[in-house]
Amino acid sequence: MALFRFLFNLLWFVLGGVIMGIAWWLAGLLCFISLIGIPWGRACFVIGTFTFFPFGKQAVNRHTMTGQPDIGTGTLGLIGNVIWFVLIGIWLAIGHVTSAIACFVTIIGIPFAIQHLKLALISLAPIGQMIVTNQEAETGRYIR
Repeated sequence: MALFRFLFNLLWFVLGGVIMGIAWWLAGLLCFISLIGIPWGRACFVIGTFTFFPFGKQAVNRHTMTGQPDIGTGTLGLIGNVIWFVLIGIWLAIGHVTSAIACFVTIIGIPFAIQHLKLALISLAPIGQMIVTNQEAETGRYIR
């Protein structure tokens, strides 16, 4: 299973994952221009790194995994996600959906298209999410 995950991540990276990962990082740099955007910028870099190698990991709600509410999973997180969606999220989602359509054209690209659609959903509201391994997500608690 680890070999398949490695091969899928390698193919993903070479066949376009690097482009969307860089798009996330560029969005993060834009967010860091203002001090107010730093929380969004941090999320962009975490999710951008996840976008480079998404197989074997997933995004989950941070409150669900830690069992503790925080600023990103409450009302301020919701407001932050609305601002994010309007300014940057919609554009990253469009990029992922476009990439998914291109991947769906080929049979072999379907697993990549599914990953792009998952990433498109994450790009709509990333605040309050955390990236964990599939094993950690299955147990329902963050192990680290």
